[in-house]
Amino acid sequence: MSGAAPSRLRLDKWLWQARFYKTRSLAARMIAGGHVRVNAVKTHKPAATVTPGDVLTFLQGRDIRVVRVVALGERRGPAPEAQALYDDLTPAKDDVPRNPGYEGKGRPTGKDRRALGSLRRSPLE
Repeated sequence: MSGAAPSRLRLDKWLWQARFYKTRSLAARMIAGGHVRVNAVKTHKPAATVTPGDVLTFLQGRDIRVVRVVALGERRGPAPEAQALYDDLTPAKDDVPRNPGYEGKGRPTGKDRRALGSLRRSPLE
């Protein structure tokens, strides 16, 4: 390979190099499924090219990510190197606790069940 960075790069390869997807084939599958937008235009081609300044919107797990391409990588390097390839524009989400405490909904904990049991006993017992 030459020492100069390319001016364009395949979309699936860039998403893989930036460590948004574990494999390049998984990135290509997401693109082919229509889950990726380049500059607000939905694309179905993994071979679509990206250049610095492009804005990508895509699905990663259950979250929608919005990133601006800052640079094109030459390899899939470590995470700090991958994070230098983009600016994250994803709006911050409100912190919602994953497992809220028992509030009369869902299954109570053992401590909650014992507390409920003591309330249910009649005073004559």
